[in-house]
Amino acid sequence: MKKISTFDLYPGMILGEDVLNYERQTILAKGTELTDTLISRIELNGVLEVYIVEKTEDSSTESVDTTVEVPSSETDTSNNDSPDRHATYADRIKNSPDFKKFKEDYDNITTGFKFKINEMVDKNVQIDTKDLLKEPLQLISSSGSSSNTLDMLHNMRDYDDLTFAHSMNVALLNYVAAGWLNWSDEDKELAMACGLLHDIGKLQISHEVLTKPGKLDNVEYKHIQQHPIFGYQLLKDRVNVHIMNSALMHHERYDGTGYPLKIKGESIDRFARLTAISDVYDAMTAARCYRGPLCPFRVIEIFEDEGFDKYDVQYVLSFLSNVGNTYVRNSCILSDGREGEIIMLNPGKLSRPVVQCGYEYVDLSKTSDLRIEALK
Repeated sequence: MKKISTFDLYPGMILGEDVLNYERQTILAKGTELTDTLISRIELNGVLEVYIVEKTEDSSTESVDTTVEVPSSETDTSNNDSPDRHATYADRIKNSPDFKKFKEDYDNITTGFKFKINEMVDKNVQIDTKDLLKEPLQLISSSGSSSNTLDMLHNMRDYDDLTFAHSMNVALLNYVAAGWLNWSDEDKELAMACGLLHDIGKLQISHEVLTKPGKLDNVEYKHIQQHPIFGYQLLKDRVNVHIMNSALMHHERYDGTGYPLKIKGESIDRFARLTAISDVYDAMTAARCYRGPLCPFRVIEIFEDEGFDKYDVQYVLSFLSNVGNTYVRNSCILSDGREGEIIMLNPGKLSRPVVQCGYEYVDLSKTSDLRIEALK
């Protein structure tokens, strides 16, 4: 059995231990074979690492083979029942001049951000929030629109340092989401700063604990749960109180099941409530070794199934409806292979819009066996 990052999971792996949330309640049982949906459920609950049965390990009386064939670009998938249809849309974005420019700027800005954060933590250099925001704001401006920003981030996944790139993504998402909520320009910039610094406490988590190959004991588990507190302590009296609170509260949940304070509802800072949504959305849209980024409507569906109790409903509905509206009038592929155009969202089921396929209008909210497989 080995411990691996949630980011490195892929379908077909077998859980070696129960997966618990921060209330120590079981999310998934030992022995469960992971699917794409189950991996997203783990991410939605903020679990960082899980235990997986290794190929040669005997978990009961039989050996469990967790090897999964992951098609490469050279693999013939012509007979595959579930081809990766998302590639058409993603490739169109990745091959555009706008994306190539965005990626170049993004890489440079993230590298500079990493240097500044390390200086702040290691040398106690003064935190200049305006300086930190200058280049990310330029990046947002250059992307042209919120829909372009989302498309860019969905495909900006070839980076070396997940902690700093993730923080940059959450910052950009926070800015866009605050705009959807009609927050002032000042609050949008503050939301961006909250995203940039929300995970700074991870830099003070013990390397030994983060890389331990075996099962964490209770002391080590609690140590990992301390990263929001470490972040708050690093930022205390050095930045705006909402930035401090976002570092402290971004793992709190609206229903009280989060950590470290286990507070709920409006006791959670409003900037932290927004950051929590951007934080999880970025994790769920991350590309995997076996697939590209999830279709936005798949992500919306996961939030609808798992997340409405855990997040501020006003914020999450605004976030999801605007993500969905971004792709109205976009071509898509349904799970039965038909191509169509997304015509309108269903307010009660945002993940299942009305799609026009030729002369037929398909209301996905009225059928359980169809969904949007990919954008085209």
